[in-house]
Amino acid sequence: MTWQQILVFLGLAALVVELLRGKRAPAAVFASVAFAFILLDFVSLQRALQQVTNTGLVTVVVLLLLSVVLDKSRLLEQLAERLVSGGYRWALVKLYLATGLYSAFLNNTAVVASLIGPLRQSRQHAPSRLLMPMCFAASLGGILTLVGTSTNLLVNSLMIGRGMPGLHIFDLFPVGACIVLACGATMVLLYPRLLQPKPPAEEQAGDFFLEAIVRTDSRLVDQTVEGGGLRKLAHLFLAEIVRDGRVIAPVEPDHVICAGDMLVFTGDVTRLDLLLQFDGLETRGQQYRLPLDNLVEVVVAAESPLARKTLKQVDFRAQFDAAVIAVRRGSERLRGPIAHVPLEVGDTLVLVVGQDFDKRNNLARNFVVVGRRQVQKFTDARKGWLATAAFVAVIGLSAMGMVDFLKALLVLLALFLLLGYAKPADLRRQMPYQIIAIIASSLVVSEVMVSTGTGEMLAGWLLTGAQDFGPYWALALILLTTWALTELMSNNAAAALAFPVALGVAARLGLDPQPFVMAVLYGASCSFLTPYGYQTNLMIMSPGRYTLADFARAGTPIALVFQAVALVAIPAVFPFR
Repeated sequence: MTWQQILVFLGLAALVVELLRGKRAPAAVFASVAFAFILLDFVSLQRALQQVTNTGLVTVVVLLLLSVVLDKSRLLEQLAERLVSGGYRWALVKLYLATGLYSAFLNNTAVVASLIGPLRQSRQHAPSRLLMPMCFAASLGGILTLVGTSTNLLVNSLMIGRGMPGLHIFDLFPVGACIVLACGATMVLLYPRLLQPKPPAEEQAGDFFLEAIVRTDSRLVDQTVEGGGLRKLAHLFLAEIVRDGRVIAPVEPDHVICAGDMLVFTGDVTRLDLLLQFDGLETRGQQYRLPLDNLVEVVVAAESPLARKTLKQVDFRAQFDAAVIAVRRGSERLRGPIAHVPLEVGDTLVLVVGQDFDKRNNLARNFVVVGRRQVQKFTDARKGWLATAAFVAVIGLSAMGMVDFLKALLVLLALFLLLGYAKPADLRRQMPYQIIAIIASSLVVSEVMVSTGTGEMLAGWLLTGAQDFGPYWALALILLTTWALTELMSNNAAAALAFPVALGVAARLGLDPQPFVMAVLYGASCSFLTPYGYQTNLMIMSPGRYTLADFARAGTPIALVFQAVALVAIPAVFPFR
């Protein structure tokens, strides 16, 4: 072993230890090790900087920026109620297929986030029987296409960096479809027994409250609360109705809505889009013809003359070119119309603002600006449909070889900016700096492991005593190793560490490296045993009231089927020679 290899091993050991400890961000850990290798001249600075312009890395960045727009669509939320109708097994089939197909093209974290609320509100099946299958379906859907998850794009970047042919968008589909169908069948067969109903987690009423007026032309007039669909809002809760100065609370499902009623909701103030789907239900911002897609959160300042006065008394709209759509006062539950509530120092207000808001010279005296909030979904549903259709068109044209995938994505991003579907400030806030750092640094680390022979040496240790069992045994070792790593750390980190070892295994056996690299790609998405292996698993833990034992019990059969099918399907689609 040379002194270079010793230093590389020490760097890798430090990398693995820090990733397992979880005390530092993976991006910082990878970047530190890559920087150390550059300082030691294991790779030239020029070569390291070239990794930032790797085609795969640029594709990752553009896709994640496009997801800022695509995630604003409410299409999946609107389907949620239909997906879980009927018997439990049939509901599982529909939910699994829809979630898997959706996450094959969109960020699976956003898919899970969109569905948690509607599934928690399901009246047909307990959330504990829906959330875990949905979460696993989102993870599995990511292996159907190249754009399904950032891990696929990371591995593609590593392949391009090593001079291997890059993957096309549907190259992963044959193996991915086999895994997805087999795991789905396992869920439908076993989950009716493995996932038992649990009492739902206690609902925490949102401390912001916002209001909307029922106009005379609204379709809600003369309908009951339940009949009008006001009980099914996943992120907002109808807390009270103000009618002719009288507060009706609590609101019962059979209460009839009348023209002129003021409906007071609590919950997520950034989900105004849920109210805008009801014709004739008008929020305060709409009354003043102010844009609803950009919200400003402020706190009433100590010296503000607004204290102890109502919005009506101070003519808030004229003073600030803004309207208050939501108010929060600590843990106190406010009652009645917002316009009649005397403001107090420390109250948090959410405003919809006009063009002159930032130019007013009385802002600093009255408010401390906390920050800007984005309405999570398009307030105009047509934008969601158009954005999704445009993205699907790009995928289709690219799959047919009619357009270059990356160029088409760049054109689409520019089009979204021109149409106002996304703003430059949105993209700056959502720029995936962590992922950029991980991918660029892992490209450097991978190159050093290959150039110094460290990756091949690790492969030799991994294959000790296993060469006589043939390539399938070696493939199984790569799959199992990547699986173990992805349960212990992030899947991107697991793929970055396993990739050079896979190349080393292929070199040792004199075989095509692609099937072993594919084992890394698929194995990195096999995270089902614990809630800590992937962020979407953590997202459902509290809403579903799951324990570590629940994940182990329900995730083990999925992981085993995943590994078995991958071991057979990978060499069938990506031959060893």
